[in-house]
Amino acid sequence: MIVNYSEDGWQIISQRAHGLLAGEICFNWKKEGRPRRWLETIIATTEHDDAFNEFDNDQILLNDNGGPVNYKTRKFEKEKCETLLKQALTKSRYIALLTSRHIRFLYENSEDKQAKNYALGLKKIEKQWMKEMRMKEKEISDAYSILEWCDALSLLICQGLIQPENRKIEISSGPDNMGYLLHAPKENTLKVEPWPFEEDHFEIRYESKTISQLKFQDVDEFRNALLSAVPEIHIYQICRN
Repeated sequence: MIVNYSEDGWQIISQRAHGLLAGEICFNWKKEGRPRRWLETIIATTEHDDAFNEFDNDQILLNDNGGPVNYKTRKFEKEKCETLLKQALTKSRYIALLTSRHIRFLYENSEDKQAKNYALGLKKIEKQWMKEMRMKEKEISDAYSILEWCDALSLLICQGLIQPENRKIEISSGPDNMGYLLHAPKENTLKVEPWPFEEDHFEIRYESKTISQLKFQDVDEFRNALLSAVPEIHIYQICRN
């Protein structure tokens, strides 16, 4: 989960909600740059974090001080990676390839030896899958670069990293290896330069929950507080001009 501290307490965005936002962004990508298997690319982008479910069997939700654990401080969890891949494989090898590529992106250069070895093992599996599907590396790489870009933009938004006073912040490189910048000319309005989307204007939204209690005795107490909190809907307009 994404954890932001606010004046009202902990603002929590589930990783699935973040993934859904990434999928919304992906859905609007320019037509001329869309991979051949576009629907599956959107699904892979939406579900790239779906193994993380704060309401179901996840015990790594609190730190030693009793506060919620932000996703950045979680260590490599092989079980979560395996769950992601198994879920993806029930849909298609293509979605599994993009999911595997995302796991590699996260851990291939990790200082954690177990994580790095796991990611390197996935590289061998990917080669076999691409051979079976008669797919070329460029097709997967181009599709994944869209997923990664949409993931990066979603994370910037969900973490509240949009800069004040219309200052620009870098998003990531897209499939064209071009740098993209994000800025907010006015409240709840975002601009991306250069423009990578099909329409000149579209709307995105995501949910967060704010919990005023700062410390919890156990995971069940936190989970119940999160479950009962009323969601807040965040809406942004993404505009070309």
